[in-house]
Order: sequence, then structure tokens, then C-alpha cells
Amino acid sequence: MKRRDVLAAGAAALAAPWVHAQPAAWPTKGNIKLICQYPPGGLVDTVARLMAPHLSAALSQTVVVDNRAGAGGLVGTEYASRQPADGYSLLVSHASVHVYATATRRTMPFDPLNDFTHMGMLVEAPMLLLVNAQSPFQTLAQYVDAAKTKPVRFGTSGVGSANHLYGELLKIEGKAPELDHVPYQGSAPAMQDLLGGRIEGVFDPVTTNVNQLKGGTLRALAVSTPSRLAALPNIPTFAELGYPSLTGSQWLGLSGPKNLPAPIAQRLTALVPEILAKPDIMARLEEIQTLPRKAPVLGDDFTKLIQTQITDWTAVAKRAKVEVIT
Repeated sequence: MKRRDVLAAGAAALAAPWVHAQPAAWPTKGNIKLICQYPPGGLVDTVARLMAPHLSAALSQTVVVDNRAGAGGLVGTEYASRQPADGYSLLVSHASVHVYATATRRTMPFDPLNDFTHMGMLVEAPMLLLVNAQSPFQTLAQYVDAAKTKPVRFGTSGVGSANHLYGELLKIEGKAPELDHVPYQGSAPAMQDLLGGRIEGVFDPVTTNVNQLKGGTLRALAVSTPSRLAALPNIPTFAELGYPSLTGSQWLGLSGPKNLPAPIAQRLTALVPEILAKPDIMARLEEIQTLPRKAPVLGDDFTKLIQTQITDWTAVAKRAKVEVIT
């Protein structure tokens, strides 16, 4: 073999591993799944279906919503955590699972931080304390004061939910020992009992209750936003009523499996604020009062926020002695 052929063969052998190590172009090989851990029709599904066409346009690749409901969001979230880290499986992550379930469950089928690549927060759904419009409780103070001496029941979508923890925190902070939790299999049956007069209040996100509030069926005693909602200015905040610890929300985010290649994660992170600023998306989010933050929470900042919230709400769960054993 001639010397130049030997050199060429050696160069090819050295180059081969480098060539094979290069990440494949993305996205080119097929549809991207946007995993939704709840059934069609809810908030997470709504946001996923708002995002999908804009992600498709930005990435020049079809993005399909993949509903994988079950176990309060754990099934779909665990499924997302186990997908290949190639950018073809993404998750609309939810504080209900990543924060509140983590804070209250004895065991989790995944690590909410280390098993995911978190790109950014999408929207926030503030919490309301709702009463029947015919209720004698006109203010939060009246509701809490009553629960100091007699049973006052609040319904939620289940034990260990964000709604539950907000109610327990109000019970602790308001020194209202008779504020009693009534868990339901979802918010809809809780709302039916509220309207039927079988319970006195419901903790629930603002998202699904805007029309009832405007229509006069329900009355909100307080909202968990830092300042009053522009679309519902008559609802005071928990903070202004003396309960600043009840400031917060249930967020939705864009996440993927752990070890998502940096170029893919960076591209998706950059798309989050761009897509949320689209007029059609903002118009729909305004309708349901579930909006993005004015200052986007992206990348490492989003991951740190999740960690902080897990720490804070785990402390609340321990104070309230709330633990979900599975």
C-alpha cells in the first residue's frame, strides 16, 4: 500500500468515531409529540393545542398532542420522563405534578428535577376561594371567622392537590380549626356540591370559573395573584387580606426528558416567549385569565423556581400533615 493510501486510511479511521458522534439534524425524522398528562378539554390540553401549530410552524415539523391521562397526571409525566432525549418527545409540564404531588406523595415514579430538561414556564393559573353566589359569606374574613367555631367545608379536586394545600394553608394561617377539607374526584363534582349547598366553598383555579363569576353564579372571596386580576378587579387578593403566603399559582411549562441536547433545549427555550406573544394565543389566554408572566421564566431559572416551590410546599404539607401514601 502506498504511503498516501496508508495516511488516508488512518485519517478515515480517526474521523469515523467523530462523524458518528455528531448529533443528527433536528427535527427531520418525524412528528414531534407534545405529551399532555390530562384528558382532552382541560387546561393542559387547551394550552398544548394552542402551542402545537406554532411549534410546528417554527420547527417546520408536525407537532402532535399526545394525551396520556391517569393518576392525576403521573402517568403521562412518567411516560415523558422515559422517552429518548432526542427532541421528538416534549411535555407540557404542570405544577400539579412537579410541585404539589412531589410535596405530598411518599414516593414518586420520577425525579421532578433530575429526570427532566425544563425549558420554560408557559402560563400560570391563579387559585380562587369560591362560594355560592347565594352564600352568606361575603368576605374571606367572614368565611375564616366562621370556621373558628363551627365546621366550614371546602371542596377540592383531591387529597394532595394544589387546591387542597391552599385550603390547609388558609386553615393554618387563619387559625380556623373547623375549616374542613372535602376531597372529590375532580373539580366538577366539588362545584356541583357547592352549587347544591352541600359544602361552603371550593378552592379551584380561575381558568374554568371566569364565566360563572361574570355570570353571577359564583362569588370569589380571594385570588392568589400578587395583585388583582385586571379582568376581575373586584376580587381581592389573599395578600391584601392578610394572607401573603397564599400568593402563587399552578403553572404549566415546556419540558423534555433529561439530557436533552443543548442545541435543542436552547432552541425550544427561545421559542417559548416568542410563541406565547402570538395574538391568537394571548387572546385565548386572556379569556381564561391564565397568562404568561410578563418577565419569562426560562431554562435554569425555571428549574430553580420548581425546586423552590417543591421546598416551600413540602413544608406546608408537613405542617398540615398531608401525605399521600401509594
